[in-house]
Amino acid sequence: MTGGKSENGAWWRGGVIYQIYPRSFQDTTGDGIGDLPGITRRLAYVAELGVDAIWLSPFFKSPMADMGYDVSDYLDVDPMFGTLDDFRALVAEAHRLGLKVIIDQVLSHTSDKHDWFRESRKSKVNDKADWFVWADAKPDGTAPNNWLSIFGGPAWEWDGTRKQYYMHNFLASQPDLNFHCEAVQDALLETVRFWLDLGVDGFRLDTVNYYFCDAKLRDNPAVDGELGPAGLDAPDVNPYGFQQHIYDKTRPENIGFLQRFRALLDEYDGRSSVGEVGDGARSLKTVAAYTSGNDKLHMCYTFDFLGPNFSPAHIRDCVENFFATVKDGWVCWAFSNHDVDRHVSRFAKTEAEREPVARLAISVLATLRGSICLYQGEELGLPQAEIAFEDLQDPYGIRFWPSFKGRDGCRTPMPWSNVAPHAGFTTADKPWLPVPAEHLPLSVFEQAPEPDTVYNHYRAVLSFRAEHDVLFDGDIAFMDSDNDDVLIFTRQKNGKTLLFVYNFADTPQSVPLQIALEHVDSIDLPGMTGVLNGAHVDLGAFDGFCARL
Repeated sequence: MTGGKSENGAWWRGGVIYQIYPRSFQDTTGDGIGDLPGITRRLAYVAELGVDAIWLSPFFKSPMADMGYDVSDYLDVDPMFGTLDDFRALVAEAHRLGLKVIIDQVLSHTSDKHDWFRESRKSKVNDKADWFVWADAKPDGTAPNNWLSIFGGPAWEWDGTRKQYYMHNFLASQPDLNFHCEAVQDALLETVRFWLDLGVDGFRLDTVNYYFCDAKLRDNPAVDGELGPAGLDAPDVNPYGFQQHIYDKTRPENIGFLQRFRALLDEYDGRSSVGEVGDGARSLKTVAAYTSGNDKLHMCYTFDFLGPNFSPAHIRDCVENFFATVKDGWVCWAFSNHDVDRHVSRFAKTEAEREPVARLAISVLATLRGSICLYQGEELGLPQAEIAFEDLQDPYGIRFWPSFKGRDGCRTPMPWSNVAPHAGFTTADKPWLPVPAEHLPLSVFEQAPEPDTVYNHYRAVLSFRAEHDVLFDGDIAFMDSDNDDVLIFTRQKNGKTLLFVYNFADTPQSVPLQIALEHVDSIDLPGMTGVLNGAHVDLGAFDGFCARL
């Protein structure tokens, strides 16, 4: 376990977080959908990986229009996943195993089935009339401004009862809360306190820069110049990418709410927060603003490593840019999560490269400066699943098919066994998403007993990380190389220095070292075979090397 070895003793600083997607982890009721008792049953597996915390994607009451990110009751568990008692049991078992529990908080919007919205839409004068973002139509009946929804179409939906438009950044059934109303902030913070009192150790804040919109509802300007890169809001898929989103998100008022949120967390010992920041070119400045001063978020993650680029130059640029911009904040790095294609499919050029790329990726990730987040199944080297249109569940994928196939391909059930029906995930006739046949040979049952597997490589790398406190929060410095396929950096803390050399190419490399070689002491880097050979490090394909300087 790595927690508590950072300079200031904070478990989250340099910690390893394992994200669990509850629908797909383990079903115990035979309905084809994962649940909280299933997670509790499998927590020993997670603890054995050597992580510090679990992050649970939403399990609150919800009509499930967006797989639980449309919350209808912040204070209860959806019956699909179990009960509050099941959650209490999960927390107790996690804590017994030495795991912290982080839960997803979706505060920017609710479901349109939430009692708050049902009351708000009744009239313009009731107690919750201003709890959501309402606006009159333009004289011609069109929407109040040009804001767009990430899930397609305008960010405004007409309500025939109230005779106004309401704003939604995502589905029309996910109305945005009005954070300009202090009563909304108060109510949301009380829901956070509810889970703190149940023993939750931290929160992952979904779409944390979407809380406030411009009070004047001004139009967003068009993108000036070249359109943004590919992604969930890629302009070649979604017109959302044609706008500069300066009025519908990342508003300066957000800082005040994050300070209120942090003050609440600070009433409890050892709690933490990690924010999701999707903000295009502004992301680093946003993260800097949200994590500086020790009075807002503990850390954030961006989408820098969630795209197709897996190269030494990209990794170096992202890390150096982060720490140059975010002076006193902290980062949580990840290569995969529930919103993007699995990284072995994004990074590997061929099927044969998937396993070595999986090994290299976790070795690099675990030795960077920052906390790290793993997504369930990546420790098995799972590739992205191909899901037929008729099996799709993700509303985003259904909306933009076939140019964008949605997020279901990374959300398929966890393969526990290659011999049990549906990979041991469920006893139902049909799981909520199909289990890909190519995942079966990669199951836990297949990999756990064999030492030379991706799963056991993950365990070894995380154990290596735990043995070297310099990796939690030590400084990082990159070295230049004439070879574009090679990444070289050092980690330093309290007089200790570790050198890392990684080869991202599918061919061997001999890398010259521009350091005093008489002080190099090679260290076994799990699963890597790089060796010092005179003034060079010889590396195999997708290989690594570590030394103490």
